[in-house]
Amino acid sequence: MTTLFQTALDELGAVLGRVDEADVDQVCRMLAQARRIGTHGLGREGLQMRGFAMRLFHLGMPVGVVGDMTMPPLGKGDVFLASSGPGETTTVLTLMKVAKDAGATVVVVTAEPQGSAAKLADFTLLIPAQTMASDRGAAKTSVLPMGSAFEGALFVLFEVMVLKLKALVNASPEAMRARHTNME
Repeated sequence: MTTLFQTALDELGAVLGRVDEADVDQVCRMLAQARRIGTHGLGREGLQMRGFAMRLFHLGMPVGVVGDMTMPPLGKGDVFLASSGPGETTTVLTLMKVAKDAGATVVVVTAEPQGSAAKLADFTLLIPAQTMASDRGAAKTSVLPMGSAFEGALFVLFEVMVLKLKALVNASPEAMRARHTNME
């Protein structure tokens, strides 16, 4: 493997190695017990959230993506799962407030434990990766551009969460595959 590939993989591995697995398990339990799940993220984080929502759907879980026309209202017994790597994304903060006011439990995935999103959330899942909030000058630590370290870590994290949720909700590979669209 070339040096850049190895450097990027090592970096993502180091980030994920610092994620608190007990917190991951707690989020998985919250999602498994939710009446409904709403997901949201912006930009490339939003793409990761949409991919995770797709897998939650494959697991047979009641999930919607904020912004889609089929997103149901959230309320008591529901979980709003949002991603805000920098922790200050105004759209995410606004939607977190809407979900909280409606009675939903708000979970944020972020790299900034002291950010506004973490302070507003009922539960914070910390992904200690560089985001666009700290990708310049002396603060830059990642070989990956802009917020790619956070976004790449999200992808792997969500795949591991799918494995954990698969066991929690007792979903078989056959049932998951049967829920995959045939409209491709």
